[in-house]
Amino acid sequence: MDAVASPSQRQRLNPFGSESSNSDDSGILNERILVLVFQSIKWDIHIICRLGSVCRKLRAVAKRLLWKELCAYRAPRMIATLRDGSASSSTSSSGQMGGGWDALAKVLFFCCGCHSTRHFRVRRSLVGHLTKECRFSKTSGRSFLINKCRNDVLYVSDPCEHRTGEKRDGDDLILGIYRGVFRGFMKSMTRACLIKRQVELEEGVRCPYCGARVWSMTAARLIPKSAERRLGSRYEEIEYFVCVNGHLHGTCWLVPLSSDEDDLDEDLDGE
Repeated sequence: MDAVASPSQRQRLNPFGSESSNSDDSGILNERILVLVFQSIKWDIHIICRLGSVCRKLRAVAKRLLWKELCAYRAPRMIATLRDGSASSSTSSSGQMGGGWDALAKVLFFCCGCHSTRHFRVRRSLVGHLTKECRFSKTSGRSFLINKCRNDVLYVSDPCEHRTGEKRDGDDLILGIYRGVFRGFMKSMTRACLIKRQVELEEGVRCPYCGARVWSMTAARLIPKSAERRLGSRYEEIEYFVCVNGHLHGTCWLVPLSSDEDDLDEDLDGE
């Protein structure tokens, strides 16, 4: 009969930590097996979502490990840049991203939809949805920062386009919904400006990615004209919010693109 492994031997067999060395963490609950399975299917976000809904233990494993591995696999350069600010408060000493890795994965893959706010009105609300791969860019992010905050690192997505059925001046209105994330937001100049101007947190709006409270950059008068130009917005109607964890989400009306531009391939990984 084979000798029974000692607790220290069992610990060495599991490189992902002691929680998976318990006797009931076998099969689908074994973190090593889960990582290998998701590596083989290229970290399919839909399957991770389904896995997290099976039971509390799997949801905890997904939140602690799988979402982190998904982000690193699908957007390696962007994640490396965000983690490069780990000395700041945006990531904890354990490498936990501000708001959690599950929130960051949601930023990467989820268009949050749109509801009317006090600075941006829509005739009907739009529900959120998982997106196809989308391009995030810190070059675009600089366009969303006023001059004194240009040293902050902000990744912003290309807008997700939605036809609303609304018209203005005889033209169809296209709603652009975009999202983003700051590196090291707690030590950013953007946050410092919000605090210095004593901007109050917005009532009735929460971050769709982590659930935290948000500032309205419109109310704070911190939206530069370059953001409108970068988005290709029209009617000078643009709004975005930044939450206390550094996630950004916003809306604007877009100039319609040609069909050729609509068909361009997009790349998730950031510049």
